[in-house]
Amino acid sequence: MSRRAIADFFPGPGLPGLVCAVGATVAVAQMRLLDGAAGRLFAAALVLMLYCVFCLVVFAGHRRKQQAFARWEAGGAGAEADAIVVAFASQTGFAEQLALQTAQSLQAAGMAVRLCELGRLDLAQLQLQLAQRILFVVSTTGEGDAPDSAAGFARKVMGQEGRFEGLRYGVLALGDRSYGHYCAFGHALDAWLRRHGAQALFDTVEVDAGDNGALRHWQHHLGVLSGHTDMADWSAPTYKRWRLAQRRLLNPGSAGAPAFHLALTPADARQALSWQAGDIVEIGPRNAPAKVAALLQALQMDGRQAVRDETRQTSLSELLSRRLLPDDLPALTAMRALPSTPQMLVEQLRPLPHREYSIASLPQDGRLELLVRQTVLADGSLGLGSGWLTAHLGEGDELDLRVRENRSFHPPASDIPLILIGNGTGLAGLRAHMKARIAAGRHRNWLLFGERSEQHDFFQREEVGRWRAQGVLQRLDLAFSRDQTARVYVQDKLREAGDELLRWVDDGAAIYVCGSLEGMAAGVAQVLHETLGEEMLETMAASGRYRRDVY
Repeated sequence: MSRRAIADFFPGPGLPGLVCAVGATVAVAQMRLLDGAAGRLFAAALVLMLYCVFCLVVFAGHRRKQQAFARWEAGGAGAEADAIVVAFASQTGFAEQLALQTAQSLQAAGMAVRLCELGRLDLAQLQLQLAQRILFVVSTTGEGDAPDSAAGFARKVMGQEGRFEGLRYGVLALGDRSYGHYCAFGHALDAWLRRHGAQALFDTVEVDAGDNGALRHWQHHLGVLSGHTDMADWSAPTYKRWRLAQRRLLNPGSAGAPAFHLALTPADARQALSWQAGDIVEIGPRNAPAKVAALLQALQMDGRQAVRDETRQTSLSELLSRRLLPDDLPALTAMRALPSTPQMLVEQLRPLPHREYSIASLPQDGRLELLVRQTVLADGSLGLGSGWLTAHLGEGDELDLRVRENRSFHPPASDIPLILIGNGTGLAGLRAHMKARIAAGRHRNWLLFGERSEQHDFFQREEVGRWRAQGVLQRLDLAFSRDQTARVYVQDKLREAGDELLRWVDDGAAIYVCGSLEGMAAGVAQVLHETLGEEMLETMAASGRYRRDVY
C-alpha cells in the first residue's frame, strides 16, 4: 500500500482518530499499572472494546456519507432536468471528497446539481448523451489507468463511438507528478470527449498531489460557471506582502474598459523573485473604502474599534475590507436586526476569495508586472479584483500576493519555433514568453494579437515594435476588430495564414494561446482543428506543443 493510500485509510483527527488515540493511551497506561496475566487480559479487553467503538463510529460515518450521496443522486437540488452533473472516479476517496465540495459550492451558488460515480454512466444514459454540462473529478492509478470504480467505464464506454455535440464539460484531473503517466486518465477522458464533439468549458485543471493552488484555480472556474465569483476559497492562499510600484493606463480613449500595466515589488527587499513565464499570481483583494464606510454607517459602528483576526488585533474597518460584505438590502436589513458586537460581525462574514492574473514579466526584470482590465458591474461599480488593483490601491501601498506555478503553460524545453496567440490583456502571458525566448536566444517567434482599435488598444506597441526591429519576432499579425466595417478577429488572421501555420507546425512549432475563452480561444481552436486536423492537434497537446491559459 502506498504512503498516500495508508494516509487515506487511517483515521484522521476526527472522532475515529480520537477514539484510537485515547484507546491506545489508556491501554498502555493500564498495562503499566497492572502486572501479570490479569493486567494483560484487562488491557486486551479494553482495546477490543475501543476497537468495537471505533468500528461503529466508522460505520456510522460511512452510512451518513452514503445517505448524503443518495440524496444528491436521487432528489433535492439535483432532481431538475437541467442540473449540472458532477461525476467522480476515486481510488482513495480524495476525488470523491472534491466532487462533493464541488457540488456543494455550486448548490450554494444557486445551481441545480446531481452527483454520481463515473462508473455508473454509460452511453445509453441521458446524463452523458443529453446533459448540458458535466464536471468530471477523476484520479489516475497504476500505469495511467482509471480508478477501479471507473475501469468498466474506461473499457466499455470510452471504447465506443458516440457524439456529444450538446455536451459542455470540465475536468479536474488528480495525480502525482513524481509518478509516470501524470493525470493520464483525466487527459484521456478529456481527449475522448473532445474527439466525440463535446466542448470544454475550460482547460483541464491538473492537481499535483493535492496542490491547493490548483484547487483554487478549479474554484475560480466554478465561480465563473455559476456566475458567483464570491465563492469562499476552500483553502486560503499563503500570501506575502508586495507593494504597487507603478500603475499606467494602457488604452486612453479606448471604447473598451480601461486596461492598466501594473508593476509590483516585494515589501521585503530581501525576498528573492522566482517564477517562470506562464506562471500566475493570486491576489488577495480588498473592498472599496466607500463600501466599507457605507456598511459601518448603516450599522452605526465605529471602524476604529479593535477586533481580533485569528491571532492578531486590527481595526474593524481594516478587517471589513477583507470580508465579503452584503450587497443587497435584505441581507443588510437582516444584519441590522441581529444584536451584534464588532467582533460578532466580522466572525459571521466570510473572507474575500482570491483573484488570478497571468504574469507579464520575468524575475530578471526586477519586478512582477501585470496587465489588468477593469471589470464594470451592472450597478456601475468595479469588480472586486480589478477594482482593487486599478482604482483603490494607491501607488506605494501594500497588497497580498502569492505566485503560483502553472506548469501547463511553461515554455517549451527545446529550441523549437513558437506561435503565440492572444487578445486583450491575454498579452500578459504572451509577453512573458517573448521575454523568456529573447533571453534564451530563441528568435523564431510569431505573435498574433487582437484588440479593438490600433490607435487606442495596441498594448505595448513600442516594445512589440522593438522586437520586430531586432528580428526576435519573425512574424506579427494584428487584428483590430473595430478599425473596419467588417469585424476582424485574431482567429480570422490565423485562418488567413493557414499555409504558413502548417509550415511552422511541420517545422516542430508549439502553439500557445492566452486570453478570453468564450470568443477568442474557442475561435482559435476551431481554426486549428480545420487547418491542422483533430489528430495533429491531439498529438501536439499530448506532447506539450499546444498549450492554453484562457479564462
